[in-house]
Amino acid sequence: MKKDKRRPILVKALQKKDGYQTITPADAEWDLLSFTARIIKKSEKWEGNTGDNEYLFVLLGGNFVAETSAITCKTKKGRKNVFSGLPHGLYLPPHTEFCIKPVGDMLDIACGWCPAEKQYPAQLITPEDVATKGIEYRGVNNASRQINSLLPPGSKCSKLVCVEVYTPAGNWSSFPAHKHDTRKTDPVSGALLEARLEELYFYKADKTQGFALQKIYNDDRSLDEIVEAHNNDVVLVPMGYHPVVACYGYNIYYLNFLAGSDQSLASSNDPDHDWIYETWGNIYPRLPVVTIEMNGRKN
Repeated sequence: MKKDKRRPILVKALQKKDGYQTITPADAEWDLLSFTARIIKKSEKWEGNTGDNEYLFVLLGGNFVAETSAITCKTKKGRKNVFSGLPHGLYLPPHTEFCIKPVGDMLDIACGWCPAEKQYPAQLITPEDVATKGIEYRGVNNASRQINSLLPPGSKCSKLVCVEVYTPAGNWSSFPAHKHDTRKTDPVSGALLEARLEELYFYKADKTQGFALQKIYNDDRSLDEIVEAHNNDVVLVPMGYHPVVACYGYNIYYLNFLAGSDQSLASSNDPDHDWIYETWGNIYPRLPVVTIEMNGRKN
């Protein structure tokens, strides 16, 4: 079978005035999901309007004050970087003006957005919120990882889903492989079995020379790519299965944004790897990678 024309998968980080990553639906060749990540220095600000979209800002490092037409808030005990604690998030509904400024010398922040069909209240998500209801240890042995949920399925939002994932050095993540590119429901109960989602992975390593390998493939291998993701790179997952492995010696972080047919993570496994679940053992002892006790520390 002939392969489809090559579509973008790996987006390398660029140091630009307005940020080091910017992904539009046109860039990704999909319909809904946009993303940006940027450094905001002291005396600078990020201003805008959400338009017809819902936004989620994720604090990667530092603290911010946000003045918006829907909510005014200020973060406290923000993590120094993504390996130094749990996240803050700021959810904004459509047609919200916003101005975000750093508290201190610098702010490292990311944002994902997509068109919204419904209006939900603005909210500040704190590390305490994540610690109370949003941490999960998934997988076992050297396929285990930590998931911090900011907008998990069931959240008060229209389409966005957002989680952070920490993969210890040498571990596999998003494995056994799964996909969510075709909406499927149970023919009897109507229960959602698989959602149709666009997804991106925004990467950071605990040492700047670290990297992860990610494979993106579908059943007929019309899409079959392996990419090497470094600090601040983005991997786009338009379809197919998408497992990850962290390079030995380097803990790997990725921020997942998803949007599509449902505010859900319903997925289908690669049947070739279903047998692995029968061998499942215990969670690997190097978890958690980050805790709330780390928030606000200077070092």
